Amino acid sequence: MDFSLSDEQEALYASMRKLGQDVIAPGAAERDQKGQWDPQVWKAVSAAGVPGMPIPEEYGGSGGSILDCCLVNEALAEGGRDGGFGLSLGAHWVIGTVPIWLHGTEEQKRRYLPGLCDGSLIGAWASTEPEAGSDSTAIKTTAVREGDDWVLNGSKIFITNGPIADVCTVLAKAPEGPTAFIVDAKTNPGFKVGRELDKLGCRSSPTAEIFLEDCRVPANAVLGDLGNAHWKVAFECFDWERTVMLAGIVGGMRTTLDQAITYAKQRQQFGKPIAHHQVIAHKLAQMEINYQVVRNAVYKAAWLKQAGKEHMVEASVAKALCGTLSVDNALESIQIHGGYGYLKDFPAERALRDAKLASLGGGTTEIQKMIISRAILA
Repeated sequence: MDFSLSDEQEALYASMRKLGQDVIAPGAAERDQKGQWDPQVWKAVSAAGVPGMPIPEEYGGSGGSILDCCLVNEALAEGGRDGGFGLSLGAHWVIGTVPIWLHGTEEQKRRYLPGLCDGSLIGAWASTEPEAGSDSTAIKTTAVREGDDWVLNGSKIFITNGPIADVCTVLAKAPEGPTAFIVDAKTNPGFKVGRELDKLGCRSSPTAEIFLEDCRVPANAVLGDLGNAHWKVAFECFDWERTVMLAGIVGGMRTTLDQAITYAKQRQQFGKPIAHHQVIAHKLAQMEINYQVVRNAVYKAAWLKQAGKEHMVEASVAKALCGTLSVDNALESIQIHGGYGYLKDFPAERALRDAKLASLGGGTTEIQKMIISRAILA
C-alpha cells in the first residue's frame, strides 16, 4: 500500500481544510447548541463541488476516487470542527447519492444525480425502523403493487437528513422481498416527516422520524432489483459508510488532539506548562497513537475498496476502532482540559458528544465484532 499523495491530492486536502475553516467552523458551536442546520453553509460547500465528489463527471459530479473522497471528508472535518455537518454530508454522499449512481437506471441517474451533485437536492436513506436497526431484515414497512404504482406504508426512525431531504431512498418489504424505492420527499404527500429528534451529538445534522402513509410511487421508482435490496443496495451503503464516511472521524480526532496539545502548552501548573508534566505528555502520546491507528485502518480499508480487493474485515476493523478510540481521545482531551473541558464553552465536550455516534451509526461496534469473528472463525 502506497501512503503517498499526489500533488493534486495534497492541494485538494489543503483546499478542503481551508474551506472547513472558513465556512463550516464559524458558528459550529452555536449550531450545535441550537440543534440547527444552516442551509447557507451547505450552499457554500456545494459551490466548491463537494456534494458530487464521488459521482462521475458525466452526471454532474467531481469524479473523485474513493481515496479522494476520504481526503475531502477528513479535511472538512479537521477544518470545520462540526461533526453534524460531516454526518449530513456523509449521509448525502454514501447513502443518499451513491446508491442511485451504482444501482439506478440511466433515467434515474439523469433525473436525480445532477441536482444531488450541485447541492440543489439533498439525499437521504430510510431503512431503520423502531424494531429494525442492526437487523435490517426485520423491516415492517410494506410495498404493495397497485396498477402502475407501488404504495408504501410504514415508519422509519433515526433518518439523517430526514427533515431536509429532497430525495430519499426507502427500504420496504415487497412481495418479492426487500426492495429500495426512490421517493421525492418534498413533493410526495405520502412521505411525512415526523418529529425532529433531539440528539446528544452531531446536533447540527437534522434527524427525524419518517412516516409513509399510502406513499404512492411509480414503478420506475424501484432502485435496483425487486427483492434484492439488502444484498445489492443496503450492504453497498454500509460498505461506503465503513470506508469513506469514517474519514470524517479521523479528521475530528486530529482536531481534538491538536486542541489538546495547544491547551496543554498554554496551561500553566506548578510553574510550567502542563504539557511538560509526564502524565499529560503521555496522554497526548496515547491520543497520537490512537489517531495513527484509526487513520491507518480507515485508509487501508478505503485503499482495498478502491483496488477492488476484499475488504469486509478491514472495514469492520476500521469502524470498530473509530467507535472506541475516537471516544477515548475525546475523554482524554476533556481530562487534559480539566474543569474547562467539562464546560460547553470549550470544544472538548462537544468532541465527546460527536464522537460517540461512531460506535452506533452504520452498524454498532458489537455488529462489527460479529462480522470480524465470523470471518476469522469460518
